[in-house]
Formats: sequence, C-alpha cells, structure tokens
Amino acid sequence: GRELAVVSLGKTPNPPCPLVVVRVPALSSLAPPPSVCPRAVATVQIITSSGSHCSLSAFPTVFSSSLVHHELVANYSHLFRVQGSQPDLVPYLLLAHIDVVPATESDGWEAPPFSATEIDGFIYGRGTIDDKCSLMGILQALEYLLIKGYMPRRGFYIGLGHDEEVKTFIKLLYCSLLMKQRGVKLSFVLDEGLAILDGIISGLEGPAALIGLTEKGQANVKLSVSMPPGHSSIPPKESSIGILASAVKRLEENPMPRLFGLGPERETFEHLAHKFKLPLKFIMSNLWLFSPLLSRVLERKPDTNAFVRTTTAVTMFNSGVKVNVVPPLAEAFVNLRIHSAHSVQEVLDVIQETVGDERVKIQLMDGFEPLPVSSSNERSFGFQIIKKTVLDTFPTVTVAPGICVGNTDSRHFKDLTGDIYRFAPVWFKPGDIQRFHGLNERISKKNYEELVVFYFNLIQNCDIQSLPEPHSSVHEL
Repeated sequence: GRELAVVSLGKTPNPPCPLVVVRVPALSSLAPPPSVCPRAVATVQIITSSGSHCSLSAFPTVFSSSLVHHELVANYSHLFRVQGSQPDLVPYLLLAHIDVVPATESDGWEAPPFSATEIDGFIYGRGTIDDKCSLMGILQALEYLLIKGYMPRRGFYIGLGHDEEVKTFIKLLYCSLLMKQRGVKLSFVLDEGLAILDGIISGLEGPAALIGLTEKGQANVKLSVSMPPGHSSIPPKESSIGILASAVKRLEENPMPRLFGLGPERETFEHLAHKFKLPLKFIMSNLWLFSPLLSRVLERKPDTNAFVRTTTAVTMFNSGVKVNVVPPLAEAFVNLRIHSAHSVQEVLDVIQETVGDERVKIQLMDGFEPLPVSSSNERSFGFQIIKKTVLDTFPTVTVAPGICVGNTDSRHFKDLTGDIYRFAPVWFKPGDIQRFHGLNERISKKNYEELVVFYFNLIQNCDIQSLPEPHSSVHEL
C-alpha cells in the first residue's frame, strides 16, 4: 500500500520525545501501519482506518484525555471535541484532510512519492504540503499541550476529512450536519488554503502571510453540438467539431470581465502596499484611482489573473468514433472559478452571449456560488487571533487578507459561523507552488516544526475572552 512518512519535531515547546519517523497511510491504502516506537508519544500520528476502527497510537494523550471526545464519522473521517473550562466562550473549528492526490515515481519524482525520503533538510512525499502537514501539526500541538497539563478555556473542534481531493465533500458535510443538529455555533473556522509567500509576488519586499477570507465559487459547464452523422468522403460545410471548436475559441479569446477591486483581493494589495517600492507603492496605496491599471497588469500572468476575474478553463473535449465518420456529437467541458463579485447565473449568461451560436447547447453540470467574505476588521476575533499567532511565530512576515482561488472543505460549515479562514503556515518560495499537486511535493523539517508551534500558540491565544479595544497593539492580546 501507499503511505506517507512524516518526520516529527526535533524542537518544540518542551518536546517530550526524540525525532521519530512514523508512517501515515494515504486514502488509497487502509492497511495497518508498522509498529511505532513506544516513546513516540507526541510524534506525528499514524492514521489508518479499517471498517469502523481507527488506530491513533502516536497520540495517546489526545485519545486518553477526559477533555477530548473523538468520534468516527461515515467510517473514515474524524471529529474531535476538546472541552473548554468556560462553556460560555464560543468554540472554534480547525480543519484538515487526510487524503492526497495520486502520484507515481515514474512521473519524475526525485524520490519515491510515498517514501518520505529526506533530501537536504526536506521531506519529500505526496501530502507533505496538502494537507497532512496541517493535520499532523494540529494533533501534535494538542498532544503537547495536554502532556503539559493544559486545559483550554475556550473549547474547540478538530475535523479531519478523507475525501477532499476527490471532491465529493460528503464526509465533512456529515460532520457539519452532525454539529448543526447538535446546535453547535462556531466563533470561526480555520482550514487550509493560503500560505506564506516569499518571493512569489513580484516586487514585494519580504514574505507575506495571506489569510483567505473567502474562496471562489465553481461551475462545470458542458458545451455540446449535435449534427447528422455522415461519411468523411462527403463532409458537410461545418461539422459538430468545427462548430464547437469555434465556440471554445471564442470563450478563450474573450475572458470573463475584470472584477478586480470588487472583492477582498483589493484589501490584499492595500495591506501590502507599504512593502512595495515606487511606483507600485503609490499605485497600490491609491487603488480607488488605479484599480483598472493594476488589473491589466495582473491579468498578464495566469497565477495573478485569477485575482482579477472568473477564470475559464477548457478541460475536456470529446468527439468522434472513427476516422472516416463525420461525428454526430461533439462535447467540451469548461471549468470556471467564480470571482466573489460574480454569480453562477451571471457566468452562464456571459458564456451564452460569448458563444453566440444557438447550435451550441450550454448546460450547467454542477456548481456553487462564491463563499461569503469573512470579516477581517479590528473587531474580527478569528482573523485577529490568527494574525497575532502568525506574527508571534513569524515576526518578519506581513499579514494580509486574501482570496482562495481553490476550494476547501470549510465551505460546508458556513451555516455554523460567519467567519471562515483559509490559511496554513507553509512557506512557498519560487518553484514551490508547482510542487502543489505536482512533482516533488515537499516540506522542510524546520517548516513542519513551525506548523506545530503555530497551532500550539493558536490554541492558547484563542483562550482570551474578547479582543482588546480597536487601535491597541495586536501584541496586547
């Protein structure tokens, strides 16, 4: 079976055990794990599911503490409830997912993708970034806190889903429904999403930690053309393939309208403006005037174009059964990531207008609206606590709100809270983004240690009853 080995910390707040390697089976493997060193009481955890049984022997304190209630949801996902000493404080939820996308060594990995080979201080393996670093970091931080005798004042939940990558989203939907049935209300939710960018944003001086306030919506649209079949020796003037190809070309040549400045992406650049040199500093400090100019600059590159508009990606094109037969049917599938200022229906209307051909049938296969924008002002408990924890752990980083262009499990919890944030303290330097779902995914041992420290501090920072009055220093929290 395939499994991912992750290295535990060598340095943490009063670490109770030495550096140990244990193995974490991916979703594709449900075999029992190898034996674990008895002293690895606070290492990264083995999670393996078989039927309704779950073995988590590397976190014995988490699973033996009277403060922690654990339940298996839909056989493979996990929901933890950590009891707080002050039940009047509204709890929060930390999310991560267990499963990973496929990977094979023959694709060109420098090390087998499920071997957790260490190369120059980095652990290589599928899932090291997405998303087992958060999963392990959360559980290991809780293990350490419980070993130290810590009792949280504010209770909290931990949700670990197992089907995020296959996009069924069913199991954590069960978790959210279960919590909703129990009348749970949450102060905020923290899931994966954005990260610490260092050298990624052109012209930005120093690293920036972007906390996602929302995530784009999504629509999968099928375009199809049906024509009478025929023999290739007497082809029609226009074929189903030709008509559809022209429609697809029009969609690619006419992107969705620019919407930069109408969503939280404007806040991102306003918060980071002081970290740019002139003239960018002046432009970003005056987006009320220069938003159209900046949007034209951003749309030149695919990775920043995603902030400007609803993106259009033609992902599948199917037609033809035989080389001498004019096909009766041609189909194309388009995946759209919907900007916060757009709706699914508005996107469909633009597609209809752009295609402009009644012979092309346009069908929405599935989709959902952009998520609500979470608060990020001085009175926003979740945002300010996450921001403080980032600054405690990474003092040189600039913190800014952002928009998550991908989708996460957290959207299922929007009925339980108005504030959902997408962030994990993973460092992305030039070239690292391509490793995400790509070749040679890796995390440094130092960064994994920082993840554990981040969650270790976050849980304790959440224990304050309320935020200080606005305009006071964040370090007074």
